[in-house]
Amino acid sequence: MHAAVVTAFGRPPRYQQHPDPRPAEGEVLIRVLAAGLHPRVRSGAAGTHYTSDQTLPLIPGFDGVGRTPEGTRVFFSGLRAPNGSMAEFVAVPASQLVPLPEGVDDVMVAGAMNPAMSAWLALTHRAGLKPGERVLILGATGNAGQMAVQLARLLGAGTITAAGRNAHTLAGLPALGADHTVALTAADDTIAARLAETAANADVVVDYLWGHPTEVALAALSDARTDPATRLRWVHVGAMAGPDITLPGATLRKADIDFRGSGQGSVPPVEMHTAHRELVDRLPTDNLTIETLAIPLSEVGTAWATNTPTGTRIVLLP
Repeated sequence: MHAAVVTAFGRPPRYQQHPDPRPAEGEVLIRVLAAGLHPRVRSGAAGTHYTSDQTLPLIPGFDGVGRTPEGTRVFFSGLRAPNGSMAEFVAVPASQLVPLPEGVDDVMVAGAMNPAMSAWLALTHRAGLKPGERVLILGATGNAGQMAVQLARLLGAGTITAAGRNAHTLAGLPALGADHTVALTAADDTIAARLAETAANADVVVDYLWGHPTEVALAALSDARTDPATRLRWVHVGAMAGPDITLPGATLRKADIDFRGSGQGSVPPVEMHTAHRELVDRLPTDNLTIETLAIPLSEVGTAWATNTPTGTRIVLLP
């Protein structure tokens, strides 16, 4: 078969011939129809993701849309290097296959499911969001952040504060469901004041940023809460602004803040699969918005070097 193959970390994959996968017991050989080029895929291909075991060569990609030998169109996920989805065929555990409803587009599903899943897991399985609760989304102008705004609204959030750096995207978030927006390009004291004004009493924070923006937001919210004993569920999903934070011990003493992560490892595979089924069931009716750019897998080098606008996800087509 043909596949995108990484032979050295730090270099983009090359389109070349590769041995066909041999399904093990409990696996199904899937013909790949579409595979998303997500940030998670790039970090896996670079050997920098926390799940990487440094094995080479590898085929990047950990989810996608494909067809079973019987002709059923499915979404699949949970792949681990070196067995990736950016190939003509992939062996997938049967337990990770989710049949797709009629009428949903392969490219849309391949592009949307990863950012949508990060938001869905954080809001439902990790934070347990209830209708009427208040949500702050840090990093709301990225693909996943925009999905989090839409899904928080669909789940009945009372108020949604969306914070991000991209001014153009931020201006469009009220149309997706945000009640308030906060530009993270201002000075720290300005950002803190705006967060205190709009999200002091948030029940849930979905955090795609970490790093310095999280330090500013933590200080602002912990200082401004009307009742500091009301629990704030802070869900760490990504680290786009930095891998670490400095957390003063006083912050944990003066406010009830429940930190938890959301990702591979913190969410059991069976729960991840349940969440995929829940989200797939919503696709035909929820009208989640994402822009996609479809590129042939044979042009994977070009795809790897392409800078897409914020909110656009590249999808490779074998």
